[in-house]
Amino acid sequence: MSLLDGYEEITRNSVPLAPFTWLKIGGPAEYLVEPRTTDELLDIVSRCRDRDVPVRVLGGGSRLVVSDAGVPGVVIRLAASAFCEIKIDGQTATAGGGASLSELVTGTVRAGLSGLEHLVGIPGTVGGGLRGNVGSQSGDIGQTTKSVRVVTRRGEVLTREADELHFAYRQSSLDELVILDAAFELEQDEPETLTRQMQKLWILKKSKQPLEEHHTCCVFRDPQGMTAEALIEQAGLKGTRVGNVEISDRHANFIIAHDGASSSDVLRLIELVRTQVADRTGAQLQNDVEIW
Repeated sequence: MSLLDGYEEITRNSVPLAPFTWLKIGGPAEYLVEPRTTDELLDIVSRCRDRDVPVRVLGGGSRLVVSDAGVPGVVIRLAASAFCEIKIDGQTATAGGGASLSELVTGTVRAGLSGLEHLVGIPGTVGGGLRGNVGSQSGDIGQTTKSVRVVTRRGEVLTREADELHFAYRQSSLDELVILDAAFELEQDEPETLTRQMQKLWILKKSKQPLEEHHTCCVFRDPQGMTAEALIEQAGLKGTRVGNVEISDRHANFIIAHDGASSSDVLRLIELVRTQVADRTGAQLQNDVEIW
């Protein structure tokens, strides 16, 4: 039996991954698989484990750089409704790992639940947001997380309760292969009040970041006590361009990939920024993007 026998309907070979990323660059996946159910997902993960085939999970692609050469093995995309449902029961919201983070935020605000509204404007999926503990100056997603169901690399389904989870700045203890879903414990509030707060935050964020640009992403984590944006500006790198990728004039921690850009352009620009910031300011920048 070959690796993906029986899954021909949900498997594609040599699929370009660029359309699934915000930067719109990068090579193909050897196999792109979109399971329809948790059982299919578990079987595919187990087959990959038994055959030592590399397996990755594709989220919203907002902070992902895919190699120009592509990605060997299996890339799993959780786009089916089984992985994207959002449910609200009392003050608890439950969302699939493949659900849109923005839809979770707006859905809880409409339901009069407070705790996630400050995440407005952050792209990607719930699973990706949890793994990277996305947040704003008002807090992060980990603060309201009650429990998370995961799939390990061995194909086991486990539930991680709040007391097992650790969240820190832009990182979490969720290192398992797949985040199936998560429950968030929120507070009751007036929908109109929350909506106004969310709208104000969105307007403020939009005024400072190049969110209307296509092919853009945020690159570095903020070091403690300072921002990557300020350090890049201090190093005189705002507007710097390598190939067809440049640092945004509006926000120095965002890059913009123009027509003809490649992943190698992105990686060369990242390395240039990291090196020159270290030389000129002494600060060490860490990637906030994942590189495949």
